[in-house]
Amino acid sequence: MSVRTQSSEQSPEAIHRAGFACFVGRPNAGKSTLTNALVGQKVAITANQPQTTRHTVRGIVHRPDAQLILVDTPGLHKPRTLLGQRLNDVVRTTWAEVDVIGFCLPANEKLGPGDRFIAKELASIKKTPKIAIVTKTDLVDSKTLAEQLIAIDQLGKELGFEWAEIVPVSAVGDKQVDLLADLIVPLLPEGPALYPEGDLTDEPEQVMIAELIREAALEGVRDELPHSIAVVVEEMLPREDRPADKPLLDIHAFVYIERPSQKGIIIGPKGKRLKEVGIKSRKQIEALLGTPVFLDLHVKVAKDWQRDPRQLRKLGF
Repeated sequence: MSVRTQSSEQSPEAIHRAGFACFVGRPNAGKSTLTNALVGQKVAITANQPQTTRHTVRGIVHRPDAQLILVDTPGLHKPRTLLGQRLNDVVRTTWAEVDVIGFCLPANEKLGPGDRFIAKELASIKKTPKIAIVTKTDLVDSKTLAEQLIAIDQLGKELGFEWAEIVPVSAVGDKQVDLLADLIVPLLPEGPALYPEGDLTDEPEQVMIAELIREAALEGVRDELPHSIAVVVEEMLPREDRPADKPLLDIHAFVYIERPSQKGIIIGPKGKRLKEVGIKSRKQIEALLGTPVFLDLHVKVAKDWQRDPRQLRKLGF
């Protein structure tokens, strides 16, 4: 078993590589946080609730020797709704198309049935190199970490495949994140950059803005809401009659929930919570777009949208 803890020497020939890697793992295994740490800027949403990533967000890591495009997939899970099935299909399609798969396993949780379910699926994808990434190492001592590394190595052997690498990282503590990129790069095909320098994600701005609003709306709301919120940006228009040096962008967005009873949770007493969601997401949207924004948020009920194919389409799934 080779566990990597420091960078290997780069070869002198200047070969440029470019390709796609995706992080997989149970919901809340640290995939989005890792994507953000590698890219160095916030591109995938992170929240403490599982199952918050719904779109294949690509973060792009630009290096002198390579361009690594990170595809962030939803967590694979046993589906209970039509939305759940569609998310799982997205994951499998993505796995078949990338150059490297990184399987994220939190250091602070023992391997469970969910991890085995994913590892089994991975075992059936023969050609793609698989890296085991042990996340959240800042939360455990070295003995627990060593036990987890051994268990992960064993898991591969049981299922009849060899991990290309096993790497412990802490995205929060910024430990070994660069090393992870160093280990992924040699597994990518040789070729020129696929995206212009400076691009960090190929998500359309409206999708990213909707995700920032959704992240702010999820904060502090537990249990029944994570799956029940969808955000659609209806329009983005520059405010007319503004001087060139003082632009303002009007953004109108709808927060969709499934049941009228959830409306009060999102809006809060006297609209206080929705106002906070607006303030928080507006700051992040302004940072993303580099321009002042007026954000107009409305909450709408779309009854049982997760089980309705027509509504799923309308909300972009």
